[in-house]
Amino acid sequence: MSDHINQDRAPQRPRWLILFINLLTIAVVGFLAYLLLQRYVLSASATGAQVTISQLDAPEALQKTTAEQSELPGAGGPSALDLPAISAFSEGSTSGINRKTLLFTTIPSRPRVDVITYTVETGDSLFSIADKFGLKPETILWGNFETLEDNPHLLSKGQVLNILPTNGTYYQWNPNDTIEGVAAQFGVEPEAIIGYAGNRIDLASGDLNRPNIEPGQWLIIPGGKRALKDWGPPAITRSNPASARYYGEGHCGSIYDGAIGTGTFVWPTTERFLSGYDYTGIHPAIDIAGSVGNAVFAADSGVVVYAGWSNYGYGYLIVIDHGNGWQSAYAHLSAVAVGCGQSVFQGGYIGGLGSTGNSTGPHLHFELVYNGAKLNPWDYLR
Repeated sequence: MSDHINQDRAPQRPRWLILFINLLTIAVVGFLAYLLLQRYVLSASATGAQVTISQLDAPEALQKTTAEQSELPGAGGPSALDLPAISAFSEGSTSGINRKTLLFTTIPSRPRVDVITYTVETGDSLFSIADKFGLKPETILWGNFETLEDNPHLLSKGQVLNILPTNGTYYQWNPNDTIEGVAAQFGVEPEAIIGYAGNRIDLASGDLNRPNIEPGQWLIIPGGKRALKDWGPPAITRSNPASARYYGEGHCGSIYDGAIGTGTFVWPTTERFLSGYDYTGIHPAIDIAGSVGNAVFAADSGVVVYAGWSNYGYGYLIVIDHGNGWQSAYAHLSAVAVGCGQSVFQGGYIGGLGSTGNSTGPHLHFELVYNGAKLNPWDYLR
């Protein structure tokens, strides 16, 4: 009886304790499931498998995960895991951090201090060559007087030109020269010549004003300048056309009166854009584009005072004296259709555009002269 009573009165577990145990059990099971799921995701990433949210939500996914985990090494499955072959990273790969392959190493550019040479090609002009080497056109002339004689129109294909490393002049040392004298001749300070690395002047020997420079040695004169000789068609008047006798076989003799110009000028050919030199101090004319044989017209009325070949690179040349202080010149022609002493009228045909003489391509070299001064044709053509 007493035993029965004691059994019925055995203490009961509190309800909160039972609830706590149940929650703890759920938490432990959930934590174990989370660990199992993370292991599956890592395994899927290693094998390239794709895991989607819908798969993870499905009960089958958890079962599949468990099955796959059993096949991992050390989990009772195969002794090795079949993984895809590892391939080398390629350009554009997004796996890991890539470093772009550099085929060239950047080396700081150093300024050139020595003279180099350049062979003139078809289509070259004094200005295009200067642009190619970052120099002024005058520097090309000053570095090649023996070849060009200050005349841009003596430039021709196949010529070998000196290309100075900097703007300036090129000078051949004479036995009686002094640094001060040469510097004054080209408008620079003596230090500019002595200190220029390309000249390789020995500062440790000799008098600085008369250094040990061998006669005939060429010196670079940085920043040096000198006057340029104008080899263009000379001013030729109808009263004395024979003054151009030295210029070539196209010179004329005594000329009689003829047509007088209007003082206005029309375009001398069919095209109206440049092909070569523009008007500058070393090229007091414009080179107008065109094809060989294009018509060339008299810019204004006047008398022909030169018609034929020139000896200074202009090929076939026509010069017209307009009788009012103006003259016009037309060079590199392919054909000359007028003769000495002939009166021509504004817009009349006088010849064909060409590329004769020292020319690297078809164009019309056109000059305007007023009382001996060569003016910019752009300011007067209409």
